[in-house]
Amino acid sequence: MNSADLTVTSSASDLSTWGLFLAADPLVKFVMLLLVLASIWCWAIIVEKISSVRRERRFAQQFEDAFWAGGSLDQLYDDTGPDAEGSMSKVFVAAMREWRRASARGLASSTRSDLRASLVSRIERSMNFTITREMERLERGMNFLASIGSVSPFVGLFGTVWGIMSSFQSIAESKNTSLAVVAPGIAEALFATALGLAAAIPAVTAYNKFAGDLERHSARLETFAQEFSTLLGRQLDEGDN
Repeated sequence: MNSADLTVTSSASDLSTWGLFLAADPLVKFVMLLLVLASIWCWAIIVEKISSVRRERRFAQQFEDAFWAGGSLDQLYDDTGPDAEGSMSKVFVAAMREWRRASARGLASSTRSDLRASLVSRIERSMNFTITREMERLERGMNFLASIGSVSPFVGLFGTVWGIMSSFQSIAESKNTSLAVVAPGIAEALFATALGLAAAIPAVTAYNKFAGDLERHSARLETFAQEFSTLLGRQLDEGDN
């Protein structure tokens, strides 16, 4: 094999993915590793969010079917238990817990309109607090997705700029501007940008998807809370009559 063949083989090896990483500047290597770790964490959040959103939808549908089946609310509360599965069930349990406390003190059967209004208000606040707490739980990790989606391209670009600067310094020292000398350094630098985009694109796509899903789920919980509050208020009025 002649010297020209050796040169071509070496260049092809250096332009492989692993070769580009090994030949990169130490700072560019750090940027690449940071982006790879961010991408792995991003995908872990995406998988977890897919599972949790599907689980919440299933639990919500099952609970709504049981709630609107026309059975006793007290029986449904006893069947659900304190360790309810799904955010909608937890909203219902929080409201029924407040209702039972009021019933034990005789407030639910009071003829005073101000006491009944106060009871309904406490139940609504209890449901709203539960909705807020459950949505905070479901939204965990969303800020990280947003941060990765917005920052990763710039981190990759920083690695690219730094890598190109290092390449130009090497070119100036060697005083050789042939494509064979320039290409590996430029490829190493651009590889950092590619990693930044590889981390950012899934993060942005997933954030937009999950943001819409969670917004619809939050609206579903709020609608249920309003309907349940109306139902309890109607029951209080009927008890007064």
